[in-house]
Parts: sequence; C-alpha cells; structure tokens
Amino acid sequence: MSAPGAGLAAYLPAAPWVAVPAHGVGNRTDLPLPFEALVIGAALALVASFVGLALLWREPRLNPSDGWPVPPGVQSVLDARWFRGILAGLSLLLTGWVLMSLVFGRDDANNPVPYVVYVWLWVGMPFLSLVFGAIWAVLNPIRWLHRGIAALARIPRDFTLTDLDLGYWPAASGLLAFTWLELVAPDRTTLLVLRIAVALFVLISVVGSLTFGERWFREGDPFEVLSRLYGRMSPLGRRPDGRLVLRSPVHGPSLLSARRGLLATAAVMLGGTAYDSLSADIRYAGWVQSTAAPDLVRTGTLLGVVVLVGGALHLAAAISAWVSGVPVRGVAADLAPSLLPIAAGYLVAHYYSLLAFQGPRTLALLGDPLGTGANWLGTGGVASWAWLIQPTLVAVVQAGAIVIGHVLGVVVAHERAIRILPHRAAVVGQVPLMVLMVAYTVGGLSLLFSG
Repeated sequence: MSAPGAGLAAYLPAAPWVAVPAHGVGNRTDLPLPFEALVIGAALALVASFVGLALLWREPRLNPSDGWPVPPGVQSVLDARWFRGILAGLSLLLTGWVLMSLVFGRDDANNPVPYVVYVWLWVGMPFLSLVFGAIWAVLNPIRWLHRGIAALARIPRDFTLTDLDLGYWPAASGLLAFTWLELVAPDRTTLLVLRIAVALFVLISVVGSLTFGERWFREGDPFEVLSRLYGRMSPLGRRPDGRLVLRSPVHGPSLLSARRGLLATAAVMLGGTAYDSLSADIRYAGWVQSTAAPDLVRTGTLLGVVVLVGGALHLAAAISAWVSGVPVRGVAADLAPSLLPIAAGYLVAHYYSLLAFQGPRTLALLGDPLGTGANWLGTGGVASWAWLIQPTLVAVVQAGAIVIGHVLGVVVAHERAIRILPHRAAVVGQVPLMVLMVAYTVGGLSLLFSG
C-alpha cells in the first residue's frame, strides 16, 4: 500500500496550499490576524475568562438536573428500541462489510479499511459524539458480540469473574496503543498490520467483557470510553430521571465523577493529538529521520508528550492543593475533566480537514470492498468536500477550536475547583491551572501553525 512508515497522510493528494503532509492544511500565512496577535489574543481571552469567573462565579452552579427538556416526541424516537436497533443493525452490517474487505480485499491504497479505521472510527466517531453524545455505546459491535456469547453460554450480560476495579486504565492503555498504531507503527495501513491489530483488539475486548461484564464497555473499551468522554460535551444530556435535555458543553465534564485512570485517559486524548501536530513539523520530521532508530524515537516522543500533558496538570493541581492547604492526593483526578474540552478543541482543530476531505472518500471506496473495480453501493462517485478545506477557513476553524476549547476548559476547571478547594482559597488556588491553560494554548497554536 504505502511506503514503510508512511501513514494515512500519504494518501492525501498533493495540493498547492498544503505546506506539510499533516491533517491540518492551514498555516500561519492563512490566518486573518498575525500569528503573534492570535497567540496574545488567545492568552488574554483565557485570563479575562478566569477573572470574570472569579468575580461572578463564586459558588458551584452546575447540577445534574439542569437543562432544557427536548420535545417528548424527539425523546421517544431517540430512546425507542426500534430506532436503536436500526442503528445497531447498520453498524453490524458496516462491520461485516469492512471485515470482508479486510480479509479478502486487495492490499493497496484503494482498500477502504484504513480509511474506515483511521478516519471514520478514530476521527468521525468522536466528532459525532461531540454532537449526539456517546453514540458508540449503541453502535459498538463488540457489545453485540459479547451479548451473543453471553446468550449462547446462558449467562447474564452483567456476569463478571472479578470485582477488581481498574477504572479507566484499560481504556487509557488501549487508546495509547491505538495512537501508537495510527501515528508511529511501520506499515500501519497495510492489511497484515490491520488484521493483526483488529484480531488483538477483538480478543482483548471479548476477554475483558467476559471478565468484567458490561462494566468493561463503560470504562475499559477504549473507543466506547472515547465516545463517552467526548459525548460529555454534547448538547444532548440526560437528567437523573432519564429525561433528555439540552445543556451547555461544560455541564458533562463538570459533573463527571473522578475515577482512577481518568487523568491518564485525558492525557492520551490530548497528548496524542499534540504529538500528531508535532510529528507534522518539518524540523522534527527531519531530525527523526536522521536518527538511527526513527520508530523508537517517535515512540519515545509520543510517550513523552502524553506524560508531559498529564504531568503538567498533576503538577499544577499539586501546587493548587498546596496553596489552598488541602491534601494533594486526588486533586489531579478531580481536575482531569478540565482537559476534555481542550482535547475536543485539539480534535476539531487538527482533524477537521482530514474528516472533510477523506470522510466522503471513505464512502466512495466502500463501494468496491474487494478492489475489483465494482461499485456495489453506488457510492463510487462520491467526491470529497474540497470547499470545506480552503486554507483560510481551515486556519480559522483551527484557531477558533483551540481557543474555545481552552476557554471551556477554564470554566470546567473553575467549577470543579470551587467544589473541592476551600472557598477562601479557591480563586488563588486556580492560578497554577490558569498558567497551565495559557501554556497549553500557546503550545497548541504553535504546533498547529508551525508551517
């Protein structure tokens, strides 16, 4: 398919505005404002948000019962078994179609499997989760495989072999492994590598679900956890009484329970995208290629970026706890949800152009799963949405997503801080977090627009 070490970016056709083979196509020259002015403006926006929250938001304001109820007819459809059954059936049909291409398709650049995995699943599913909520909980084919095995074995779906509580750590590990596969692994778009990866994922998922029951999908399955965490920022929420409501994107992260492994998971979500931006930098790529073991260097850099993201929040949380006079233990986990809006901002900024360009192309390639020149689905003529990736538009989307994500992160950090820190020290205790948010913003914008 592609040359050894080449990723999905190798499939992007050359275009005059693409400065580097990255997912984003904007660069500093496309910005409507000078880059330095953008960075200063973003930092000032964060500081202004922090000051405004300190003055006007002195008590916790977000509650699980908040939100504007959706019309009853809309909820009846969204919660209907027939509607969810249709979605699950379509997901299973697509899974079977992709598996057919994975097993019997041609190993070339027109095989749809890499696009389905790296574009639709890894990028498209989180985008949809940001809009509609945790959709992978309905679409996840491994859930249905687990239910089928449980039915054949005549055991309850919630049957478990252990009460061991691993929290989000299995999901964090799985997301890190997939991030490495997508960004570092040699020949990662070849069918051999994808067959091995899919087989290992299915095996681990089946063993995990049979060991931990359906709790595995809520906290262990990397893609369902990814969907659930991004779905926390969806405008669609659910009150404790089951009512679907419309709410702000800060409600879900602010009300998320702190669990072990949550900080690690959020660090992988944010750090993986940050590393993807870094790896697209010409200077970094040139340096890596000059080393004796490029893949080892890339792996070390990926781990380093993830540890840096998580460690920076942990350090800021420790300083906040020390300033506020509270025990350090558990503060970082309580503040970890503030990384979720930032990760969402990076997701949109970095992968918007990839999804707009390669998302429709994936649908076109699915019409010929075996590489015979057929057009079984009639989608072969579907064209990419090139008008959505004009350079200035992409640059504006990237900059806006980064800034908005960080501002929402400041709001979530403030709401959670005033819940866990003493009232007298809540504002001062957030200063280290504010400094961290500014550093994240400057670093993120610099990585995205380093071309």
